[in-house]
Amino acid sequence: MTIEHDLSPIRADGWFDAIGAQMESFRVLCDVVGERFVAFSFIAGVRFTGLLVDSVDPPASLVDFVAGEDEGAKEQQLTLGDFRRRIVDALLSPDPPDPPFHEEMGAEALSRLVGGRYLLLAPLYGVRLLRLVADAPRTAPDVVVEDGGEEVRLSLHDLRQRLRAEVRSELGRSTRGPFALDLGRVSLALDALAADDSDRVVELLGSWPGPLSLFLRTPAGAALSAEHKDRIGEALAALGEAYRRLGRGPWSEEIFRLGLQYAPEGPVGALLFLRLAHAMAAADRHGEAIGPYRRALALGGDDPAVLVALGRAYAVRGRHVAAVECYRAAVKAGVAAAALEEDIERSIAALGPAGESWRARALG
Repeated sequence: MTIEHDLSPIRADGWFDAIGAQMESFRVLCDVVGERFVAFSFIAGVRFTGLLVDSVDPPASLVDFVAGEDEGAKEQQLTLGDFRRRIVDALLSPDPPDPPFHEEMGAEALSRLVGGRYLLLAPLYGVRLLRLVADAPRTAPDVVVEDGGEEVRLSLHDLRQRLRAEVRSELGRSTRGPFALDLGRVSLALDALAADDSDRVVELLGSWPGPLSLFLRTPAGAALSAEHKDRIGEALAALGEAYRRLGRGPWSEEIFRLGLQYAPEGPVGALLFLRLAHAMAAADRHGEAIGPYRRALALGGDDPAVLVALGRAYAVRGRHVAAVECYRAAVKAGVAAAALEEDIERSIAALGPAGESWRARALG
């Protein structure tokens, strides 16, 4: 007799992103500590209380935290390297004995059988838990998972060992040495952005912002050539745009600002200012967007698209004379007058009788 239990009631798909959406400092925390180690910390029941970043030697950064749910638990402090090892040790601690597997098992019993840590680790590594299956009563069940789009059946022991191996690997990767810039990833990221594959851009460059925020203040960062700084700026312009398309506007703005620390001038600076302005405008902060739009124009010339965007930002803020002047400049730069006729008419109407004299200037 085969016994099956559906695991969908206890599956934890998306749990980490859900926590991140509720934490204001989530991205900064992930960039300093490491996204996987932040997830491991939550699984281990650790609450972060402070970070002291060492820009010269990032592994020596200090992490303040409280372990456990006990209200009387004392705050602890470890270097980032020691903290990561502590968290990995906690996740690799021995598992408690498995409860018996039988036909009548509720969600709580199933959770204990699979193991709470493994329910949370599985989604981090693309493993979707589907069901527990045993071919006879009182035998150890197998777990059926979806992995890479295919259903796979394996023992609970093998699933746990696989996930434990992933945790060990994360620690190994974190201790392989200082951050290294693989500028070859930039072209791949730009191609992915052009193909509207924002997830791929994040996969390629998502680990860069934290180290780059520190790198510029190191001797090696200060010695970067202008060409290399521009390339980093291009990378951050692509990453920020990918995050904006994925609905993470506030974080995209931080990425663009970081990019401007590397490439504040020239065409790359113009691109970064433009994308920063677009992110602000998308968040209905048109007044703040005006400055970056103007800076993009100053660095990149009379780009018609920037002129139109700047004009619309002016119009939203009630600065209709400036808006019409931008539309006028856009028409001179090659934008079809008919494409801007509605925008121009709205601003002229807002100006009242004094606005009529602007129509011929703008459309002529």
